[in-house]
Amino acid sequence: MDGFNLPLLLALTAGGAVLVWRRANTLTWLLFSWAALWAFFKFGFTVPMPQSVATIYLGITTLALVCYASASRERLAEVTSPIVRLIREPRYRLPLAALLVALPALAAYNVHADMNVPLEAPGFGREVHPSPPATMEVHGETLDMATADNPYIHLHEDDPAAYEEHLENGRRVYYENCFWCHGDGMGGDGMFAHGLNPVPSNFNDSGTLPILQASFVHWRIALGAPGLPAGGTPWDSAMPAWEKFLTTEEMWDVNLFIYDFNGFEPRALGQH
Repeated sequence: MDGFNLPLLLALTAGGAVLVWRRANTLTWLLFSWAALWAFFKFGFTVPMPQSVATIYLGITTLALVCYASASRERLAEVTSPIVRLIREPRYRLPLAALLVALPALAAYNVHADMNVPLEAPGFGREVHPSPPATMEVHGETLDMATADNPYIHLHEDDPAAYEEHLENGRRVYYENCFWCHGDGMGGDGMFAHGLNPVPSNFNDSGTLPILQASFVHWRIALGAPGLPAGGTPWDSAMPAWEKFLTTEEMWDVNLFIYDFNGFEPRALGQH
């Protein structure tokens, strides 16, 4: 059970057992299921789930519960009849009034809490651009990090048509795999960026690509977060090891494309 909040799981299991014992109605089960899944997505993992992912899962869960509740006339009646009684019967006026006050108050508190999240300093130091290893191996090929260069960069002068083909392939690779986090314009502001820590690199920044050799970028693409060095840990980067999904040519092509797109050139070999 490593990775899960065991006390929470036990509490949710106990809550379900109580509902079975009390023979709870369908509406109570639906409300409990939704609340239990919300608590599980929010607090059930020792490493928190990104909020964007939790919201997606909770949205899918909500739709599934609505579909279940409305799957038949009988079940829909089981769900709606307690709500109708709550609204119509005089004996429930006090609980109804409390509910009408509590729901908007809860929504207001949630908005207030989201707008007032305290800013805290990082709990650990992190090297933005850690020192690469002396050599790296990708798809059976060993590269010297000090001397390796993009094998297609020379085509810019030697064969412009071939160079454009590699750029176009790099464009395809980027927008199929990378823009989700790094963004359409490579500003580190992709649709998943706000749920990641640290945030993805901003390739528009003149302090990023121009200070890095092409071999460094190739290393980061190929090995991703699993290939980061121990220095500066713990690392929370979500960058996958793209060598498991892309060919060597595709990784060099996307390397070429991100430099070309931003109008930068890699740091020259041996430049300090």
